[in-house]
Amino acid sequence: MKDAGQESRGSATRPKGHMAHSPSSAVLTSGQPQPGAAGLQAAVLPVSAARGKVDAPAEWRHWLTGLTLALLLFEAITGFAAYLPFSAFNQFGLLWHTLVGVLMVIPVGAYIGRHWWLRFRGKFSHYQLLGYFSFFMLATLFVSGFVLTWQAAFGTRISYGWDLIHLVTGIVLVFAVVAHTVLLWVRKVKSPEAATALSSGKRSFLWQMGIATALLLAVHVGSVALYDAAPVNNEFPADYSWKFGTERPFAPSLVRTESGWAYDPSTLAGSSGCGTSGCHSEILAEWEPSAHRYASSDIAFQAVQRIMLDDVGAEATRYCAGCHDPIALLSGNKNVNVEGLTSVGADDGVSCIVCHAITETDVRGNADFTIAQPVRYIGERKEGALNKWVSDFLIRAFPTQHKESFAKPLYKTAEFCAACHKQFINEEVNQIGWVQLQNQYDNWRKSRWYHDNDATKSITCRECHMPLVDSTDPAAGDTADYNRSADDGKHRSHRFLASNQFMPLLMDLPGAKEHVELTEAWLRGEIEIPEIADKWTVGPVIRLELVGPESVKPGEQVDVQIIVTNNKTGHNFPTGPLDIIRSWIELTVTDENGTVVHEVGKPDEHGVMAEGTMVFKAEGIDKYGNDIDVHNLWEMVGARFKRSLFPGMSDAETYSFSCPGLETPVVLESDTEDNDVVFDAPNKGGELTVTAVLNYQKADAAFLDRLFGAAAGVRTPITQMSTDTLKIRVER
Repeated sequence: MKDAGQESRGSATRPKGHMAHSPSSAVLTSGQPQPGAAGLQAAVLPVSAARGKVDAPAEWRHWLTGLTLALLLFEAITGFAAYLPFSAFNQFGLLWHTLVGVLMVIPVGAYIGRHWWLRFRGKFSHYQLLGYFSFFMLATLFVSGFVLTWQAAFGTRISYGWDLIHLVTGIVLVFAVVAHTVLLWVRKVKSPEAATALSSGKRSFLWQMGIATALLLAVHVGSVALYDAAPVNNEFPADYSWKFGTERPFAPSLVRTESGWAYDPSTLAGSSGCGTSGCHSEILAEWEPSAHRYASSDIAFQAVQRIMLDDVGAEATRYCAGCHDPIALLSGNKNVNVEGLTSVGADDGVSCIVCHAITETDVRGNADFTIAQPVRYIGERKEGALNKWVSDFLIRAFPTQHKESFAKPLYKTAEFCAACHKQFINEEVNQIGWVQLQNQYDNWRKSRWYHDNDATKSITCRECHMPLVDSTDPAAGDTADYNRSADDGKHRSHRFLASNQFMPLLMDLPGAKEHVELTEAWLRGEIEIPEIADKWTVGPVIRLELVGPESVKPGEQVDVQIIVTNNKTGHNFPTGPLDIIRSWIELTVTDENGTVVHEVGKPDEHGVMAEGTMVFKAEGIDKYGNDIDVHNLWEMVGARFKRSLFPGMSDAETYSFSCPGLETPVVLESDTEDNDVVFDAPNKGGELTVTAVLNYQKADAAFLDRLFGAAAGVRTPITQMSTDTLKIRVER
């Protein structure tokens, strides 16, 4: 005859009132009530006493039971805490969640194995079914957790699919374990002795689980309390000049901070960390030789800033700094008594964070944007390999804050670019009145490339200057663009290719040679952009066409017309600071032997071009009519000359020459009234070749000599953007 409270696999009969009572289907059996110690002893026999017997109170009391539930509870708390507002609490929670999740495999695995070994002999019931289901969810949770941990530690980003699996199985497991435990907890036991023993076991379980959970949470909370975060100094210098008022601390720049106050420069710098994390290394390599990268360290900018400082004071340099040197500006270092008007991290120029922390822009230009100070991850602003590893791990494992801080729909718009790529001067700067300067944004809005809010027809700034490139970067893929997908394997290039083919090499920036080669190819229109191929046009950026007769007789005057067309740019050509930039036509005539018989537009050894050259640039003047000759825009009130090409538009000039039978060409004469240029060609017979070349130079020689001195010999390279040739037969 069996002892009360026992069950045996294969028995013909089972005691009445068979019940299972444990957090994971541990079984206490109860037959007819049996008085005295013998009945209680039968109910709590050790598991080892006989095959198939389960001591339910002992199972509740066992340390593995309490520890397992404590670990699961801690993992649930720290896992779901990730969805609370971003803070050190949930970041440390995620670190402990990961570490404990890895280490708990041993004790939880031991508990599950032991529990299954005890319980599988019993009669199958809905309690067991719920237990098996919980085990399956837990196993899936462990697998997905390990995958996510590996991806965060050694990859570039976690998988959305695995993250979703981990979240869903975690939620389901919580409900399954709670249901499993509660059902067993409330199951009635008929034997008073068994009920008493069971209650004692449950109380022991609660104490063990509570103490273990409290210890784990104490470690978590303690690590948060003991964490020594890098200090943030969001204060202006004590001697900061409030020349434009406390409400406009960065004026005459229009930039604003969300706090209305200064930002610690270290919170806006550190672009290299975006690449050394192993995440955005491709984008970092593109940005390093870009104009955004050297916006503040550009030697020309620094030289002009020194002149501005001497002329009108440190406060005035804030006008330029909003776009060129935002880190120094926003930290309050464009100020009196600050040597070099710079700060920590300012040589990042327009850093990754500066661009990606902008929350609002206005198309007025002059850095009319609002920037937020991003909340950084644990260890992100601290020195040391461990801090770097921890912050990189957290960014990948907990990317929501990173994405919300640095990836906004605003960045896809031309209006985002307009905040800096549009410029004016007003009375506050020049003491006279409002003057429009460079204005790429409005040029584009009025051009053939813009179609009112129709992305399928328009070509925007980023489609040209940030074309799609093949990518393994975590930023690859985008569902917000009408022509892209989440898995297109591309990101937008952060080279911002435009026209500066000088500064990267001069500053010896990483990847400068390749960047300059790409810039020159871009200027020639040799880089195709498949994304907009059906909307854009082909050929050179600026198209040249020479129009003239097929033949000429000695003594005849010949008119050759040069037609220059802005073929591809989305704004005026040239654009930017036209008091510095110049582009011009160089015209050469050669005979059939290749001998140059005349030249127009070739600079001399000092970089000076002869009168009559077809040149695209501007000549600004101050209120006294003097030239703006060192980019002293703070004195500019207008321009005496400006020549540029609107998108899609053409400009033309006619050159005339004759064949008077001379053996050598005569000196060029320029008709200043109608811009016609007259020169003579020899009458040797044969053929004349007329070649027109459009040259581009980022800064003309005279400007550089005034800025650095002629002895410095600073010269920007000349890029041949476009060319055309005309053959004219000379008949004897």
